[in-house]
Order: sequence, then C-alpha cells, then structure tokens
Amino acid sequence: MGSQAIVTGASGFIGSSVARMLAHKGWTVHGIGSSHLAMEAQEQIGIKHWVQQDLTLASLQGLADKTGDPDIIIHCAGGSSVQASISNPYEDFARTANATLNVLEFMRRYSPASALVYPSSAAVYGQTSSLPIAESSTPKPFSPYGHHKRIAEILCESYSLQWQLSVSIVRLFSVYGAGLKKQLLWDACQKAEQGAYSFFGSGAEIRDWLHVEDASNLLILAAEYASPECVIINGGSGVGTSINEILKLVGSHFALVSAPTFSGKAREGDPDSYVADITKAQALGFIPSFSLSDGIRQYVEWFKKECML
Repeated sequence: MGSQAIVTGASGFIGSSVARMLAHKGWTVHGIGSSHLAMEAQEQIGIKHWVQQDLTLASLQGLADKTGDPDIIIHCAGGSSVQASISNPYEDFARTANATLNVLEFMRRYSPASALVYPSSAAVYGQTSSLPIAESSTPKPFSPYGHHKRIAEILCESYSLQWQLSVSIVRLFSVYGAGLKKQLLWDACQKAEQGAYSFFGSGAEIRDWLHVEDASNLLILAAEYASPECVIINGGSGVGTSINEILKLVGSHFALVSAPTFSGKAREGDPDSYVADITKAQALGFIPSFSLSDGIRQYVEWFKKECML
C-alpha cells in the first residue's frame, strides 16, 4: 500500500483523529473540508495540505493536482447528528449523500486505483429486535440521518460494482472521546457541572461505545480490505452498556449525590438499543484497546480541563 491519503472532514471529531493516526503510521495526509483549520491545528493532526472548500469534484481534483492521486480516501465528511437531520434534512442530505457521490465520481473519473473507506453509522439498522446486530441485518433506518447514511452506502455499492472501485464501509456505533462537544457524554458533563442530572428516555436503553482512537484504527484497517465487493464492517466494541450505567459512571467523576433521572420519553429518531456483532472486524485483526471506564475517565478529565471555567 502506498503513502498518500486524503481525509475528508479532517477538521471534525473523527476525521482529525483518523488524520493524526495516519500521520503517526507514516502516511502523508492531505485534508479537505468546509471548516477553517488553523496552521497550528493542521500540524497537530499531521495534515500536509489543507483545502478549505465544500466537497465537490473541482475541489477534490484541485487537491489531487497539488498532491498526486491518493492511495486511500477516508471520507469522514458528512452529517453527524440525528437531531440536525430532523431539523434540516435537506442540508443533511447534501452533506452526506451528495458529498459521497462527489467522492465516488472523483474516483471514477480521476483516481480509480484509490481505495475508499466510508464511515457509515449503526443508524442504518433502525430499530432492531435482536442483539448483537450483524452486518447481514436488514437496514431499516427511521431517521433522516439513518436514511441518508444508507443512501450513501448504496452509492458506494453501486459505484464499486459498476466501475470496480475498491470500497469498504464501516458502520460505526457510539463513538466517543476527548474533543467531542455533542451527544450524551457532553450533555452529561454539562448537566453534572450544573447539578441538574435529568435526561430523555428511560435509562434502560443500551449503546455500544467505541473510543475514537479504536474507531480510527478500524477505519485505517478497513482500507486494506476495500474491494469491488464493497465490504461492510461493524465498528463497535461488541459490549452493550445501558444509558443509566454510563451516566452513573460520568456522575461518579463529579461526586454527584443524586442518581440520574429520566423523563420516560425518548427523543425522536433515537433507537432503543444497539450492540454490534464485531466478529467480522475481529477476523480482520481488530481488537478494541480502550476500556469504557478508562475512556469515560479521560473524557471527563478533558471536559474539566478544557470546558469548565
């Protein structure tokens, strides 16, 4: 495998982690995304060339003209929030499906030898009646976010089959880690700091938590198995933990006296329970390295250092 990589959305939570890990492994990493990324930040995550533009054929070709055709593309750009997809489905579709189409068309026209890794989401599975969830489970998304991710997957499958592009899809479950300023852990830390520890749902909902460094390792590993068969791999730890347990763990780092309370009402678009069957990922050599307790402790330490005044 070569040494040139493009990471789309490299200024984001997962994209920046992937870029940093690729650079650490000796890759020359180039990034593209719509957000500003200061030179210092580029250096910190190992980006050699950064293009601040929307993901289009022209912007991708412009980057490749400067750097040469990539050996791998890890396409981390796209929508990242169920709630945002509900409030603005048009924008979420453009960020997820349209952007993925542009990456695939760039490969078809200009860089057919590149390998593509697409970080999808467990949201494509929708509500499931049995756990753990295998990749063979029929996708039944029920949020715009999940539908748009599935559409992006279908585009990947279509392009890989029709034009023999090498693609792999990783369906990520609940990715977390220092730097994530949204979703449950961020919300929990803010509420713990304020002493108002109340949440949606029942607390019995189950999630499969995967540290962002483990997720990044899996995405990079998946590039080795990209093929015209468009392999699909679950990205999780294989361990389910209830929301109540997670919140108690977070709260213990704030010395909370009261246990979390729950409204009993689920948020629109939120599934009941997700746990990944990671047999396929393990067969490729993937072993999650972060324990949940260590990962939560590190996240709370980061929150207290960076976010508490």
